[in-house]
Amino acid sequence: MKASQAPVSRRRLFAGAGSIAAVAAVASVIPVREDPPAGAQSEPQPDKRAGYRLTEHIQRYYQTARV
Repeated sequence: MKASQAPVSRRRLFAGAGSIAAVAAVASVIPVREDPPAGAQSEPQPDKRAGYRLTEHIQRYYQTARV
């Protein structure tokens, strides 16, 4: 053996293995972001400016809730 190629100590070996295991554990928890296909259309977003609308089912509720 050459002097520059010292044997790996157990402490250094276990520290390296522990580091690799920690990186693998973190990588398995990180979510994967998937981009939607180019042709896919998203659902139309509701208009936030619309505010309160008196719809048929709300009118029906008001009629049944009269005292």
